[in-house]
Amino acid sequence: MDNRLIHASEVAEELGISVPYAYKIVRQLNEELQKKGYLTVSGKVSRKYFHERFYGKDEN
Repeated sequence: MDNRLIHASEVAEELGISVPYAYKIVRQLNEELQKKGYLTVSGKVSRKYFHERFYGKDEN
């Protein structure tokens, strides 16, 4: 499934961290996006932005 948003539980699984800590990361990423003028959803963050911030920009 090609979902544009990644849930905190998926973040926890991908990074090997606890779910509460993943929520903290998602909250921080959403705050960054809000400062840039984007709308956000609690507990979820843009999958593209998450990967960009953790793994760098895609070379596609």
